[in-house]
Amino acid sequence: MSFEKQDSPERKDFEGSRFREEVFSESVRAGKRTYFFDVKSTRKNELYLTITESKKRNSESGNPFYEKHKIFLYKEDFEKFSDGLLKIIDYIKENQIGFEESDFDVNEEEFSSLEFEDLSR
Repeated sequence: MSFEKQDSPERKDFEGSRFREEVFSESVRAGKRTYFFDVKSTRKNELYLTITESKKRNSESGNPFYEKHKIFLYKEDFEKFSDGLLKIIDYIKENQIGFEESDFDVNEEEFSSLEFEDLSR
């Protein structure tokens, strides 16, 4: 997995805007998939997260297209989502046969101290 961090744009004022723009984005390339983590703003200027999985596929005619799946995650669910994700990652690490700690190249301490309050500012 590799992280490509975009420059951190200043939060934009969305008052009067019909369409919501991304406030912040992070993309992660993982093999044939790319994951996009996008912070967006509601009309009431509340921030939320979208997670998009994009995978390149080929149609029967051989033309490439991207298959996408999207999750919308709102602030009231951040902590439960984070807790569930960490439990699942720990389970896999403990139960995967042939799993080596070095296979997991992300520092778990970074995740155990996630604070989602910053998104609600």
